[in-house]
Amino acid sequence: MEHVPALDEDLKKTLGPATAKVLAEQLGLHTALDLLHHYPRRYAERGELTSLAELADQIDEHVTVVAQVADARILTFNGGRGKRLEVTITDGSGRLQLVFFGAGVHKPHKDLLPGTRAMFAGKVGMFNRKLQLSHPAYEPLGADASDRDAATAFANQLIPIYPACAKLESWKITKCVDAVLPSAQEAVDPLPPALREGRGLVPLTEALLKIHRPATKADIEDARQRLKWDEAFVLQVALARRRHADSQLPAVPRRPVPGGLLDSFDAKLPFTLTQGQQTVSKEIFDDLATEHPMHRLLQGEVGSGKTMVALRAMLAVVDSGGQAAMLAPTEVLAQQHHRSITEMMGELAEGGMLGGSDRGTKVVLLTGSMGMPARRQALLDLVTGEAGIVIGTHALIEDKVQFHDLGLVVVDEQHRFGVEQRDALRSKGKQPPHLLVMTATPIPRTVAMTVFGDLETSVLDQLPAGRSPIATHVVPSKDKPHFLARAWERVREEVGKGHQAYVVCPRIGDGEDDPKKKSAEDDGDKRPPLAVVEIAEQLTRGPLAGLSVEVLHGRMDPADKDDVMRRFAAGEVKVLVATTVIEVGVNVPNSTVMVIMDADRFGVSQLHQLRGRVGRGSAPGLCLLVSEMHEASPARARLAAVAATLDGFELSRIDLEQRREGDVLGQAQSGVRSSLRMLAVIEDEEVIAEAREEATRVVADDPALERLPGLRTALDALLDTEREQYLEKG
Repeated sequence: MEHVPALDEDLKKTLGPATAKVLAEQLGLHTALDLLHHYPRRYAERGELTSLAELADQIDEHVTVVAQVADARILTFNGGRGKRLEVTITDGSGRLQLVFFGAGVHKPHKDLLPGTRAMFAGKVGMFNRKLQLSHPAYEPLGADASDRDAATAFANQLIPIYPACAKLESWKITKCVDAVLPSAQEAVDPLPPALREGRGLVPLTEALLKIHRPATKADIEDARQRLKWDEAFVLQVALARRRHADSQLPAVPRRPVPGGLLDSFDAKLPFTLTQGQQTVSKEIFDDLATEHPMHRLLQGEVGSGKTMVALRAMLAVVDSGGQAAMLAPTEVLAQQHHRSITEMMGELAEGGMLGGSDRGTKVVLLTGSMGMPARRQALLDLVTGEAGIVIGTHALIEDKVQFHDLGLVVVDEQHRFGVEQRDALRSKGKQPPHLLVMTATPIPRTVAMTVFGDLETSVLDQLPAGRSPIATHVVPSKDKPHFLARAWERVREEVGKGHQAYVVCPRIGDGEDDPKKKSAEDDGDKRPPLAVVEIAEQLTRGPLAGLSVEVLHGRMDPADKDDVMRRFAAGEVKVLVATTVIEVGVNVPNSTVMVIMDADRFGVSQLHQLRGRVGRGSAPGLCLLVSEMHEASPARARLAAVAATLDGFELSRIDLEQRREGDVLGQAQSGVRSSLRMLAVIEDEEVIAEAREEATRVVADDPALERLPGLRTALDALLDTEREQYLEKG
């Protein structure tokens, strides 16, 4: 089907080059269709005042508020040479100050008389510890009293408030939308007619008109319901097509051999697998036995035993004559996986070596920093099939790495790998290998259906016996400095018992990451984040004097990093002051306490990940979240949520509810704007689940969508090549 010219036309033709440039650069809107999908964030009503109380969470953001002028006064300074207009606006529940300077004070002083209602747009700032808008743009909401019809229409009108930017206020975007709205009549409807009618959804053109220019609140609801379905359905069709294509690929079935390597391994395990590990293993073994490639996501908390499940899958593949590769995001993690897997396997990891088991295989490590002789031997072991299991970093993907018969790829922490990397490794098999993706980040069901929709999902939610609970407490360092002093005493106590500690900071502080100098207007409210280098120095001189304290961060030389980690793992270093470089995979069972500085600067899921690094042995873990934020702030509420539960799924839900729409599909990783503008992944679980069922049915019936040209067009528009690749990446 041909693209609709009016909708695909560059906005320059409709709106002029200056406005089109701002829309493109600031909001990523290039065509009439883009602008039609730039929906109002909310609607203001005549007689309904917008709450100013929400602004405390939106410092440094561009906002639009609807409020009434309470008072306005001109103040002079510099001996009468300077003028400042201060306007106070109110919405009945809160007040906000607007300031105008210099020659710019006269017009607003004339326009903004007490009692005037207007829309105000500007950047929320802080001055003298009070919120303010400096030089906001404004649009009075008055109507000509003599024009009764206009006044009545205005009184009942819902005013769309659009996501805006400094150079283009919401009401200017309203005028831009008005210019392209007639072309909505030409929008191609992606939903199959039977689906739309069966679910009582309004046609697309009607939905676009109602979302931008609603007459009633019911109009908004009709439009939202319809537009959510579009987003969910088109996305699920893309994923269903991916799953369908995967199911058509051939793969070698890999089944464990009775009395083979897997049975020998299970027989020597000193503990029983948890019920969860047994269930998930069965799901994986069933997948491995089929003639098309497994695509499975294995998610489980830090320490839930994912590596054990993955290792048993790798052993089953080796039993069947194939090889398994485990891809880790960092050298430290690759080395650690290699160490723990060879320890778990014992003599079974020394196949063909003196003292090794007859049933064993070789487990080799392959990383970029290995010496040439060791590297050459590892490559030889892979090509001959001598090594059944290889663990490595992206060095595994290089052209010169050849496998004898690659049967399974295990990817640890999938979100750290690009599409090309995963596909390059998969292409090394004679036929596509089976794929198991592991993540320690708990993912709510809806996100799994949306972001990892081409993978079947398995969840490990039990912790193995012997894992200790982790107590978490918030340390309000500004309100109660003695709490922070006590935190350092607790670190000393743990070290005194023979344990070790982590101290995590948001910044390195080596000169290269110095934050930009703050303007005087910030009034000291935003100090730079605490830094590893500075905190380590303060601790060594002060509360932790006499203990062996070392630093670890991402800009250190790899050899130095490995050396510090090795000495920390060996117990020589007692306190490790680090950035989030320790978030993934550093396993030191002797670490019992973690102090996270400026904890409010980390996301909920990230704090949960970090906390999982302690309490990995038999001694209980302690995590202290240090923050200067006020008790009533949203940041402290987040920290309290982390302290209140160890359930990662509950926390990931809270995390997603607090993040903005669009983050869910990882737009920073995909390189394109999120296609989710209306769909809220947490709230719209039902829509997503139903859309997935409908999409699976549609694709099974018509994989190429030959009978649904409108859907094909929508797929091309929403899921350009980059986004499709991102979805492939999972």
